[in-house]
Parts: sequence; C-alpha cells; structure tokens
Amino acid sequence: MAQLSDLTPGKKGKIVKVTGRDAIHRRLLDMGVVGGTDFLVEKKAPLGDPIQIKIMGYHLSLRKSEAETIIVE
Repeated sequence: MAQLSDLTPGKKGKIVKVTGRDAIHRRLLDMGVVGGTDFLVEKKAPLGDPIQIKIMGYHLSLRKSEAETIIVE
C-alpha cells in the first residue's frame, strides 16, 4: 500500500481508505473517493501539486496534501 501522492502518471490503482476526519476528508468522500474505487493517475505537476486523477468517469484534481491522505493499492 502507498499514498496516492506517491504514484506517477499512467498508474492505476484502487483506493483502500481515506485517512483523517476533517473537512477535506468529508469532501473527498462526497466526491466518490471511497474504499474499493478504481482510479487512474492522469497528470502530476513537476512539484507534485496538483495531481489529476480519473475516478468514476470524471477528472479530479487534488492538492498534494489531499493526495497524501488517500491510501491506495
């Protein structure tokens, strides 16, 4: 298992869990970032912020700090 922020563009994976209990955690869950969901890392800025993924048929851009709270396999 790894953090979403560690993956490079072109990598596919499955979300294991979203850590934390703050507003960002709730927002991620509301957008479909939940355990068992498949995704594809599409783009990643040179310094890692933002990261663009494709999840549930739509494109989602995440800050590096948000991606670090998402555990994937």
